[in-house]
Amino acid sequence: MSNQEVVVLSVGGVRYVTRASTLQQFPESRLARMLNHDDWEFKLVNGEFFVDRDGALFSYIMDFLRTLQVSLPTDFSDYQRLQREAEFYGLHPLADLLRQEHLLKPRLEILEVRFSLQEMQAFFRIFGSCSTTVEALAERITVFTAQQSGQSWSSPFPSQKTLVPLPLERPSHHDMVFQCGTEYSAGDQFVARYVSIKPDNRKLINGTNVLGLLFDTLLKGGFRLISARTVASEEKVECYSFERMKRPAGLTVMVNQTPGSSGVAQARRGQKQKGK
Repeated sequence: MSNQEVVVLSVGGVRYVTRASTLQQFPESRLARMLNHDDWEFKLVNGEFFVDRDGALFSYIMDFLRTLQVSLPTDFSDYQRLQREAEFYGLHPLADLLRQEHLLKPRLEILEVRFSLQEMQAFFRIFGSCSTTVEALAERITVFTAQQSGQSWSSPFPSQKTLVPLPLERPSHHDMVFQCGTEYSAGDQFVARYVSIKPDNRKLINGTNVLGLLFDTLLKGGFRLISARTVASEEKVECYSFERMKRPAGLTVMVNQTPGSSGVAQARRGQKQKGK
C-alpha cells in the first residue's frame, strides 16, 4: 500500500480519515500491521477498516501519530483508559508516556499582586508560583523614567523629553518589583515613572490605572481573581490573588530509524520547550 494512500477507519462507529504513512509511524504497531491485513481485530468493510474500540479516545491516538506529541485537554481524566487503548494498538511509546501521568496533568498556578499607594507613587510586587510565567510577564512590563518640572509633574501623559527605560527589580525568579508615579528630585524637578504593559502602547503614571491594566492582562492570560485583601493596613498594602490551570509542556517521542533497519521506532521521552 502506498504511503500516500488515504485510509478510512471506523473506530467504535467514529470515522477517521488519514494517510497510510501516518499509521506507519511505528511499523510494529497493530495499526501498521493492519494495512497489510495482518491483524484479525481490524475488519475491512466496504473499503473501511472497522475496529470495535473507543472512538472518542482514538482522536488522541491519531493526534499522537500525527505530531509524536502528547498534548491533552486541561480537563482530561481518562489517562488509564487512553493508556489501555495505546497498549491495544501496540503504541508502546505512547503508553509509556501515559504512565508518567504526573507529567501530563495540568497544575494549579498561583500569582499574587501586592499594590500600595504612598503619596504620589504606587508600588507593585508580583509573585508567581511558576517562574516562566513571571519571566514572560516581566518581558511585557517596561518602566520609563523622565525628569519633569514642578509645573508639569502631575500630568498623566509623558513629557516630550526622552523617556529612559528602567530594568525591573527581580528579587528572585518568582517575583518582580516596580513602581510608577512621581517623586521629588532636586530644585523644581520631579522624577516621573511611567509603566507600559505590552501589547498596550500606553505609558501610564497613575497607579490605579496601571493596576487595572495589569488585571486585564492577567484575566486575558487565563487567570481568575480568587481573593482580595489588605495585608498591611497602615501602609495600605492590598493583595490580590489569581489562579489558573497551567497546561504542561507537551511530551514528545523522538523516532530514530537507522538505514537497513526494519523501521522499528526507538523512542525516548522528552519535553518540548515552548517559546516565550
